[in-house]
Amino acid sequence: MSKASKIKQFDPNSPGNAQAGIYGLPFTPEESDIVLVPVPWEVTTSYGGGTARGPEAILEASFQVDLFHPEFADLWKRGIAMDELPEALLEQSIALKKESAQVIDLLVNGGGKAAEKRAAKALGLVNEESAVMNEWVQQRTAYWMDQGKLTGLVGGDHSTPLGMYRAHAERHESFGILHLDAHLDLRNAYEGFAYSHASIMHNALQLPQVERIVSVGIRDFCEEEARVFAREELRVRIHRSAELRREQYEGLRWREQCDRIIEQLPENVHISFDIDALDPALCPHTGTPVPGGLAFEEATYLLSRLAASGKQIIGFDLVEVAPGPTGDWDANVGARLLWHLCGVLAKANP
Repeated sequence: MSKASKIKQFDPNSPGNAQAGIYGLPFTPEESDIVLVPVPWEVTTSYGGGTARGPEAILEASFQVDLFHPEFADLWKRGIAMDELPEALLEQSIALKKESAQVIDLLVNGGGKAAEKRAAKALGLVNEESAVMNEWVQQRTAYWMDQGKLTGLVGGDHSTPLGMYRAHAERHESFGILHLDAHLDLRNAYEGFAYSHASIMHNALQLPQVERIVSVGIRDFCEEEARVFAREELRVRIHRSAELRREQYEGLRWREQCDRIIEQLPENVHISFDIDALDPALCPHTGTPVPGGLAFEEATYLLSRLAASGKQIIGFDLVEVAPGPTGDWDANVGARLLWHLCGVLAKANP
C-alpha cells in the first residue's frame, strides 16, 4: 500500500495502535519524512540510571499522544517512524555499565593496585566501545540523511548524539547547537571517559563545523567548565536558568528572551534537548535532576519560535529520558516533547 493510500485510510482520531509504528502511525521509515534513530546507551552515567530504556519507553508512551496539534495540524501526514531498536547496542550498554562502575568505584572509594589495574582495563574498554557506538550513530544517521529524511535521535544518555553531529559536519560547512540542559556538559573526559555524557558539548566543540553552542536552562557546572566558556566566548553562549528567571521577575518577557537566544544561533541549527532542562517534576527519574528549569510550555514556545524564525533546523536529539520503576510519567512527557520536536523540524523543512 502506498503512503498516499495509508494517509487516506488512516483514522487519526482512533486509539493508538500499539502494533503500528511510533504514535500508532502506519508508516515505515522509508515512507516517512521524519525518521527517529533510537540509541539505547548509558554507559558512563554515574548517578541515576535507566536512560538506555528511554527509546523503548517513549515508543510505548507515544500511543497515548493525540495526533492533532493546533500548531502542526497535519504533522502525522508527513510520516514519522522510528528506526529499528538496536538490541545489540542495548546489551552492550548493559555489559559496559558494569565495567564503568569499576572506574567510578575506584575514583570514589579508592583501592589497591589490583583495583587500579582492573579499573584501567575497564576504562580502556569503555572508551574503545563508546567510540564504536559513535561510529554506528554517525553511519546510521548519515544513512537516513542521505535518503533525504529529516532525522532525529532518541537516547540514551547525552553521549549518544556525537556521531550525529559528525554526520552533520560532513554535510554542512557550519552549524550551531541549541543546547537545552541543566548542565553545561563541557567537561573534558569526565571521570576519564572520553565520551562521557558530561562531555558531549566539549566533544562537539572539537568539530570545527560547530560554529556556536547556545546553552539554555543551565543550573549546574564546575570551575573547569566555567574556564571553557570564558575561553570560548565566541563559540559558547550560556543562558542560566537563574538569570532568565531574574530577568523575568524584573519585567523581561519570555518572548524577548527567546528572540535573544535565537539571534545568537547561526543559520543552520541542531537542537539538543536533554530532558533535565525541564523542571524535574516533569522528569523525576532522569539521570541527574537539578532543581529549577523550564516549564514544558516555555520549552515548546522556544522551539516554536525557532521554527518560525527562518533558521534552518537540520535535526535534533532528545536524550536522558529515564522511565521510572512505576508508571510512565517521564516517558509520557518525553513522547509529547518528541512530537513537538518533530513538529518544529517539519515546519522548518516544508
